[in-house]
Amino acid sequence: MNTALTIAGSDSSGGAGIQADIKTMTANGVYAMSAITALTAQNTTGVADIMEVTPEFLAKQIDCIFTDIYPDAVKTGMVSSAALIEVIAEKLKAYHAKNIVVDPVMVATSGARLIDETAVGTLKKELLPIATVITPNIPEAEVLAGMDIRSQEDMEQAAVHICHAYGCAVLLKGGHQLNDANDLLYERNGVSTWFTGRRIDNPNTHGTGCTLSSAIASNLAKGRDLRTSVQYAKEYISGALAAMLDLGKGSGPMNHAFCIPEFGPGQEA
Repeated sequence: MNTALTIAGSDSSGGAGIQADIKTMTANGVYAMSAITALTAQNTTGVADIMEVTPEFLAKQIDCIFTDIYPDAVKTGMVSSAALIEVIAEKLKAYHAKNIVVDPVMVATSGARLIDETAVGTLKKELLPIATVITPNIPEAEVLAGMDIRSQEDMEQAAVHICHAYGCAVLLKGGHQLNDANDLLYERNGVSTWFTGRRIDNPNTHGTGCTLSSAIASNLAKGRDLRTSVQYAKEYISGALAAMLDLGKGSGPMNHAFCIPEFGPGQEA
């Protein structure tokens, strides 16, 4: 069985973070492992508290994984401090990690910045250059490219800038400020590919970024090329949203297990 590692925070409500990553990787047919960067007390209505792990403990988690079950792909999610980002980059370099998918979580859906300028600088310097692909949304791409993004043409310009600045492929996700579900993949060889998505009228979108990046990592772990991995990941997230799971009082989670017969639409667990 192919394997994948997620390095991210825990979501106690199960819709995003480590929990969403493990569900996604399992549903996409790979063995999931985790290194947890922080514990959160949260539910569908918001985050009540965060307890970050120490850099030393994060390093030990990553060491234990790479020295025993070497992952075929790695996904990183929200990491809020420069010290933790440095540990992740150092360990991934030391172990010659492959198929690294970085979800550069910097800006909340509300527009609020989630990490400080020092952490953003460390992310740009240490982690992005070793990524196979990064998956920013529109606000995150604006930070990385240093420009406003208001159109598909702006997305193309920003993707080229980010790729050339940091040396990694970019999957720039539309739909955040643009009224579409189309994503742009710009690869290091200069090839651009648009992925046309179907906009699904589902208000429960908690964890979509985590899920997409984990699905891409899962497909890369199985030996698929980047474009094929993105296509499979897009299809998976569309299915998870279309299952129309409705849990919680706020923006609820998707049905990560929609493709498992016992948990699909119209079925009882």
